[in-house]
Amino acid sequence: MYTIVMDCMGSDKGPSVLSEGILRFVKEYQDVKIVAVGRKEDLKTLEGNERIEIVHADDVVPMTAGPLEVMRAKNSSMYKAITLCKENNYDAVCSCGSTGGFLSCATLKLKTIEGIERACLMTQLPTKIPGKTVTTLDVGANNETTPEQLVQFAMMGKIYTQKVKGVENPKVYLLSNGTEDEKGSPEIKEANKLLRESAFEGFEGNVEAREALNGQVDVIVTGGFTGNIFLKTVEGVGKLFSNMIKEAFYLNWHSKLGYLLSKKGFDDIKKTMDYKETGGAMMLGLNGIVVKGHGSSDAKATFSTLRVAYNMAKVNVVELMKEGVKGVN
Repeated sequence: MYTIVMDCMGSDKGPSVLSEGILRFVKEYQDVKIVAVGRKEDLKTLEGNERIEIVHADDVVPMTAGPLEVMRAKNSSMYKAITLCKENNYDAVCSCGSTGGFLSCATLKLKTIEGIERACLMTQLPTKIPGKTVTTLDVGANNETTPEQLVQFAMMGKIYTQKVKGVENPKVYLLSNGTEDEKGSPEIKEANKLLRESAFEGFEGNVEAREALNGQVDVIVTGGFTGNIFLKTVEGVGKLFSNMIKEAFYLNWHSKLGYLLSKKGFDDIKKTMDYKETGGAMMLGLNGIVVKGHGSSDAKATFSTLRVAYNMAKVNVVELMKEGVKGVN
């Protein structure tokens, strides 16, 4: 039985929506127990389920909270969720609340694994090849990153893609404004140099954003500021594309007929580009499984966030990461 702790407060849509996602999840996955942390009066729909434990927490960490604010809010759902995960050796902890607060508190509580200076947020982005995703990191944990830390992100992304996704020889790229080694920010240029000098196996150089999702790239490495903009741009373009197609097909009855004839194909595209299908971003490099869900998560996205945590626990990703980093250092 796997145990996942869920911080149920602090998201944009509130605990009732997250609770709906939790109920769907435990219904589909019979080998999971959820520890739901939040105000009991807001989690009444979860009562009576033998595989859901409710832990009361009065305070809610605001979206703007920094690391010190979260560490001082010891009665907040976020702090309690991370503490419960650590003290009880639970399999994973998830939150859709403040990104900075959650990741900072998780780092301070769980610590980074030996050989890693900073943890980073990793997610899977869709590509033009059906069913294939690209491992992308960092997508928001660190606004400032050294070249050496980018090299460590490349190493973790490669290990994850090999061990979890089963890609034998992942192609690793740095996200830049040009494919030449001389292009990019000072940190990207220096990271490129370090990866070249170390003969990092699988490093292919730089990739531009317009080619990053072409299906030929297995791992994209970038700093958290750039990575977060890239991630949200992909989400925004996907939403824009979906809305534009919908509007185009509703122009007249001819276009509506065309939509009906091609609906299956467009539904597949919509599913591929829907961030709610991907779920949360995992924080690689910590001594524990930490998954950050989207702040605006609905029940579907909450379900997907829990699924990410569950899948990571099943493959024991933390131990895989420790072994991989140890083998390189």
